[in-house]
Amino acid sequence: MSVPRSARSAGSRSAGLKLAGTIGAVILLLDQLTKWAALDQLLDPPRVIEAAPFLNFVLGFNTGVSFGLLENDNPYGPWLLSGAALLVVAVLVVWAARSDSRAEAASFGAIAGGAIGNIVDRLRQGAVTDFIDVHAFGWHWPTFNVADIGITGGVGLLLLSGLWPRKTSGGDGADGSDGARR
Repeated sequence: MSVPRSARSAGSRSAGLKLAGTIGAVILLLDQLTKWAALDQLLDPPRVIEAAPFLNFVLGFNTGVSFGLLENDNPYGPWLLSGAALLVVAVLVVWAARSDSRAEAASFGAIAGGAIGNIVDRLRQGAVTDFIDVHAFGWHWPTFNVADIGITGGVGLLLLSGLWPRKTSGGDGADGSDGARR
């Protein structure tokens, strides 16, 4: 007796949502723990920790979006940016629930976890805590945090997952197809 395609699809979608939720929670937890450690170790007294010839830990606060874009001192800025980020998270949760791809679900979870980590900072202190400073030959990449790694990694995985064909959960060829995404 075979399982109906709709039941298989619903099961894989539930699994995708669980995977997204798990990855999102791990990113959020790691982000908040590392930001707490950065505030504890780098704030009082203010200092720079040289971890490697190309890596420093230095405290920074970002009132804008990624890499300091749209930085402003508007008192409503944190609320507006947080509201926009929450809308993105809601869309990602719906997308993860509808996806039957583990790579997509993992991507959505990493992006959502990172977005929520930065939302927590904005609402708690009005700015995102950044502390990872990568540099070489006098050039410094904008300071970032674990949430940013989750967001960037999630977007990268999502882009990569779109480059290779995959079988969908219902792709057993019963309808004449091979189940490959085209």
